[in-house]
Amino acid sequence: MTAKSLEKLLKPSHSGDLGDVIRRAHAMGELTTALASALPAELAEGIVAANIRDNGELVIICRSSAWASRLRFETESILDAARQTGAEVASCMVKVSQNL
Repeated sequence: MTAKSLEKLLKPSHSGDLGDVIRRAHAMGELTTALASALPAELAEGIVAANIRDNGELVIICRSSAWASRLRFETESILDAARQTGAEVASCMVKVSQNL
C-alpha cells in the first residue's frame, strides 16, 4: 500500500467504518482536552481519556485508583464541562486504566 492511499484511507472524511472510527477517536480527544482544561492542572493530569456512551454516561479513564478517587469528587464540575462542549450527559463514571 502506498503512503498516498494510506493517507486517503485514514482521512476522517473517508466514508466507511474506518472513517467512523477516526472521527470517533478525534471527538474523544477533543472531549478529553476540554474536560482536562476545565479542571485544575493538578487534577487534569490524571485524566487519560473520556468518552460518552450512547446512554449519556460520561466515562473518564484515569491513571490510578488514587486519581479516580480525586476525580470522583469533581463529578459535577466534569459533567458541567462536558455539557459546555454541547455533549448531552446524564451521569459520570470514573474508571482506572489497566494499561498504563
